[in-house]
This record gives sequence, structure tokens and C-alpha cells, in this order.
Amino acid sequence: MSKILTTHVGSLPRTQDVVDFIFARENEKPYDQADFDACMTAAVSETVKKQVDAGVDIVSDGETSKISYATYVKDRYTGFSGDSPRNAPADLKMFPGFLQRLADDGGTPQYARPMCTGEVRSKGQGELEKDIANLKAAMAEHGAERGFMNAASPGVISLFLQNDFYKTREAYLAALADAMKAEYETIVASGLDLQLDCPDLALSRHMLFNDLSDEEFVKVANMHVEALNHALSDVPADKVRVHICWGNYEGPHCCDIGMDKVFSTLMSTKSRFVLFETSNPRHAHEWTVFRDRKTEIPDDKVLVPGVVDTTTNFVEHPELVAQRIDMFTQIVGADRVIAGSDCGFGTFAGFGAVDPDIAYAKLSALSDGAKIASERQ
Repeated sequence: MSKILTTHVGSLPRTQDVVDFIFARENEKPYDQADFDACMTAAVSETVKKQVDAGVDIVSDGETSKISYATYVKDRYTGFSGDSPRNAPADLKMFPGFLQRLADDGGTPQYARPMCTGEVRSKGQGELEKDIANLKAAMAEHGAERGFMNAASPGVISLFLQNDFYKTREAYLAALADAMKAEYETIVASGLDLQLDCPDLALSRHMLFNDLSDEEFVKVANMHVEALNHALSDVPADKVRVHICWGNYEGPHCCDIGMDKVFSTLMSTKSRFVLFETSNPRHAHEWTVFRDRKTEIPDDKVLVPGVVDTTTNFVEHPELVAQRIDMFTQIVGADRVIAGSDCGFGTFAGFGAVDPDIAYAKLSALSDGAKIASERQ
């Protein structure tokens, strides 16, 4: 039997104590730094324990200390101030009644999205080093052998923290790549795997680039990958995971660009592991893209399909999870498939459609399904 490993995209539900500290910092309210640090350490330990208990093989810190997977950079790098314009996804604009309902129900997370108004430079790796120390300590405490840490890609930073300083998008991406390079290298040097979150390669098609054709957008996405690969120039590809998605929200998703259009872009990233959605009802059929374009999948790539959804409180049956895994093991073999989730469960601090306890029940179903799929090999 070939054991199929399990992982997830990265973010997990945060406790209220964690959320309160994060928003105190976000809103520039007074808080005790030592208490903040102690809270994060304890929360990461509990988050790792819950992943281990759920049977997850490759764990993360749940992005516990971060306000969100992309905008956390405003706290760790200079050059950001003011506010960026909000761009609702095109599919939500098509259904204004639903968009208003989301807003009325608090379904639209509120947090600062400053513009880039100056030179982007690192403030140092102190906050990152705390995150790394917390994750490694928790892994040692709870017996997790392999872990990963998320980091924002240059492209996704440019999506949420828009440019009002550099002369061109290319120049902004280049500056972000240069600035983020040390963060990526620090994560890998610690012994952890590095995950780059890259929804800009799909989501931004219907958020920021509605005026472009699909072909024109793909050129932009390829430019984003060039910047990312530059930032990864000194990082071994076998330590890198890249996550692509169309936005972690329950919505129509009828404006999403197809996987077939961005497949080559995804495969061109300097990464061994590629994470993508296959439980999302708008993209579940796209496993056939991987089947039909098998010869275009580099031999060193490991596929990490999302086999549990992260926007609903259904707990998938393990047999369904196994069937979803089977589709990909039949394409590239069990040794080149890791079972994952569609997106993170806690993309934004204090906001998530899935109940925290149900999130871990889904991860247990993920592990149970992977066991079934492994036994079939």
C-alpha cells in the first residue's frame, strides 16, 4: 500500500482571544506585546494538536498571527499607507441582492488594505521568526514531522494592496519580489516547506482585470509568475508549494476563468507541489484538465487537489474524498498526489463560513478518505 499524505491550504479558525489581539493591533489600540506573543504561542500549539488529532500529515500554524493571508505584509514591510479601492468579484456584482445580503450579514470581512505609497522594504524578519518558532515548537510537542508556512506571493500582494508609487505594474511586482525574497528563504532555511498563496493567478481575473480578455489576463498572470520565480531563485523547488484559487467565498463563481486557461501558468511556477480547488462545484469537473493534459505536467510536480470544501458546513463522506483522490492517482500515481483542501478555513481573522469544530471534522474526513484511497493502491 502506498500511503497518500494529507495536508490543507494553511489558514485555520482562530480563537476569539487571538482575534481580539489581532484587531487590537490592526486598529492601533493598546495591547501588551508579551501577552500577545504568549497567546499566539498557545494558540499555535492547540491548532497543531487539532491537526495531528485529525490525522493531517503536513501541518501549518493556521496563519494564527496574521490578519489575512495577503495583507499581513503591510505590518512587516514599509511603503504602505492609506486605503486601496475595494473590488468586489464580478460574479457578486452580477447578483447585487446576494452581494447586499453578504454585506448585511457581515459576510464581507473588514480590514485595512493600504495602497503602496512608498518604497517596499522589509522591517526585518522578527515577526516571521516568532511564527516559525511557534510552529516548530508545536510540531515537536505534538509529534508532527512535517510542516509548512504560508507567505503571500508578489502577485497577490499587488491584487489587494494596489500600487500608487511605482511607475508600472512590472516595477511594483519586481520590488515586491525583491522584498519578499528574504521571507521565503527564511522559511525554507528553518526546515519548513514554503507555501506561496497565488489566487492572483485565477481570482484576480474577475476582480481586477475584468477589462481584459482571458488571453490578455494570462499574459498578466505569467508576468506574476516571473516575479514569483525570481523571488524563489535561491529556494529549492522541492521545498515550495503554490496554491491557486478563485476566491474562498460561497458565491456564484460564474465569472471564474477556467483551469484550462491557467494550467500552463500554474505548471510554470518554481514549485514541486501545486494546490488547487476540485471540491468547489464550479471547478470539480476540471480534474479532466489534468487527465487530458497529463503530458504537460512536469515529472517533478506533485498534485495537491482540494478534496474537501472550505465554504460550507457539509462534512464530506470519506468515500467521496477517496473518489476525488482516486481521480488524480489514476493520472500521476499515488506517489505524486497529496490530499488537500480547496482553500483555507480561516482566510481572514475572525471571519469564516465554516464552524471551527466542523472545520476539523472535515480534516478528519480528509484523512479517513486518504486512508481508503491508499488501501486501493
